[in-house]
Amino acid sequence: MKTSRTAASLAAATVIALTATACGGGGGPADSGEEVDYGAEISGALSAGGFTLGDEVATSRADFATAALEEDGVEVTINESDFDPQRFAAQAASGTLPDLTLMDRQFVATYAAKGLVEPVDECFTAQGVNAEEHYYPAVLGDVTYDGQIYGIPQFWQPWAIIMNTRVMEEAGVTPEDLDTSNPEAVLEAAEAMYESDGENPTRLGFDPQLPAQAHIWFLAFGGAIMDGEGKPTLDNPANIEALTWLKEIYDAQGGYEAAYSFGQTWDFFGADNQFVTDQVGAGLYAQWYPNVLADFANELEISGVPLRNQDGEPMAAASGQSYVIPTGAKNKAAACKWAVANTSDEAWRAAAEARMQSIEEAPGKVFTGIFTGSQTADQMIQEEFLEPSGLEGFDELIDSYYQGLENGVSLGSSPAGLEIQTELQNAIAPAMSGDKTIEQALGDAQAAAMLVYEQATAAAQ
Repeated sequence: MKTSRTAASLAAATVIALTATACGGGGGPADSGEEVDYGAEISGALSAGGFTLGDEVATSRADFATAALEEDGVEVTINESDFDPQRFAAQAASGTLPDLTLMDRQFVATYAAKGLVEPVDECFTAQGVNAEEHYYPAVLGDVTYDGQIYGIPQFWQPWAIIMNTRVMEEAGVTPEDLDTSNPEAVLEAAEAMYESDGENPTRLGFDPQLPAQAHIWFLAFGGAIMDGEGKPTLDNPANIEALTWLKEIYDAQGGYEAAYSFGQTWDFFGADNQFVTDQVGAGLYAQWYPNVLADFANELEISGVPLRNQDGEPMAAASGQSYVIPTGAKNKAAACKWAVANTSDEAWRAAAEARMQSIEEAPGKVFTGIFTGSQTADQMIQEEFLEPSGLEGFDELIDSYYQGLENGVSLGSSPAGLEIQTELQNAIAPAMSGDKTIEQALGDAQAAAMLVYEQATAAAQ
C-alpha cells in the first residue's frame, strides 16, 4: 500500500506539469508538424530516459536493444531516472527532451492530445512489426488516441487475489469465498479474517488497495473511468456499486482511515511483510508483487485466485508502461528501432534467460513469470521457461495471473486521462469516510474531470 500515495502524487504532479506546458511560451516542439521518417537511415546518437535498469530483466533487454543500434554505429546513452512529469514538461518547453522516454500508459493520450509525443504506427511498419499480433489488444487500447498508436508497450501487470492460506484456514475461509464475482462472500470473508486491538486493526481480512486501485474494482464491477471516446464516466452506476461495496469492506475492518493507516505500517518489501507476519488474509495485488514474496517463499503459505468480473470470468486490466517518442526528439528513427527491439520476443527471451540464471544462483527462489505486454512473448515464456516450482500455492498464484490475461480490459485512453485519475483519487477519502455520499463524491469528481476533458478536446480541434 505504500505505493498508493506515490501513484496519486505522481498523477497530481503530472496534471500540474501538463498545465504548465500547455500554458508555456509558444514555439515548442509540439508545433513542428513534421512527418516522421521512421525508415530513415539510422546513425548518430540516441538518448533515452524515464526509466532505470534496476534488475536483470531490464538490463538484458536494454543490452539487446543497444547492441542492435550499435550495429548501425549509433551511440546509446540512457539517463537512468524515473519518469518525472515536471522535468518532462520543462524539457518539452525548452526543446531538450530525450529521443525516447518511458511513462505510464495512462499518461500517453494526454501528452498525445497536446502534441508532445509522436504516433508510432509507422514505426512498427518500418521495423516490420504487426502491432496487433505482437501486443495485446487491451494494451494497445491504452496508448491509442484519435485512431493512432502513440506508445510502444512494455509489461502488463495484471491483478489477482493473493491469499494467505494460513490465515484463511484459521478463520474457516475457502478460496471460493474470495471469488470477486460474489462480493457478499468476499465481504463475509474479510469480516471473518479481520482482527483488531480495540479500534486498531492488527490484521486486515481483505486489502482492496485503495485509493490507488479503485479503477481496477470499477472494471471488475462492469464500470470504467472513461468510455471508448475517452470521456469521463466516474459516476457510472457500476462504479457507484463498486465503491459502495468497497466502503462496506473497509467499514467491516475498522473504517477506511484506520485500515489505510495500518497498511502504511507494513514492511511491504521486506522480510516482515504482511504475508509473513499474517497482517493480511487476502488482497488485490499486481503481478510484480509475487516477485517480492518469492524471496520469502519458505516463510509463506500463500496461493491465489484470479480477479473475476461480475460474470465470473477471470479478467486483467492492462496497466503498465510504454515507450514514447517526444515530438522534439532529434533521432526518432533510432528511438523507434531501440524501443521495438527492447520489446521484441528476442529481447524478452534474453530477459527470461537472465531471470532464470539469477534464480539458479539463489536456491529456493521462484520464477513467477514475466508479463510483457506482448502476447507472443508471454506465450513463449510460459511454454519455454515456466515450470512447477515445487510450491503448489505459488504455482496456483502464478496461474491466476495468466488466467486473467485471457480476458484483458483496457483502462481506456483520454486526453484528460491524468485528471480523471486524479479526481478519482481525490474522491476516495471523502466517500470512504462518509463526508460525502458515494454518489456525491463520484459526481463531483465527474464534474471536475469533464471540465478538463471538454477543454482538452476543444483545444485539440
